[in-house]
Amino acid sequence: MEGMTFSREEKERMVAKVQAYFEREMDQSLGGFEAEFLIDFFASEMGAFFYNRGLYDAEAAITAKLADISDQLLELERPL
Repeated sequence: MEGMTFSREEKERMVAKVQAYFEREMDQSLGGFEAEFLIDFFASEMGAFFYNRGLYDAEAAITAKLADISDQLLELERPL
C-alpha cells in the first residue's frame, strides 16, 4: 500500500473534524497545522489497519453475494 493522498477539500474536512473533536471532547483548541500533522501521523501509522479492515469487509460482502448468486443459479437447475 502506497501512502494515502487526499484532495485539498478532503484534507480540509478532516482538519475541521479533528479540530471540532479536540474542542468538544478535550476542551482544547488545535490549530490547522497541528490537526493536519496529527492526520498525517494517523494515516501513516494507523491507515493500514483501516485499509485492511476495508479489504476484509469488502471480501466478506463479495463472498456473501457470490454465495447468493450460486444459490440462485442452483434454483434454476432443472430436474433430470
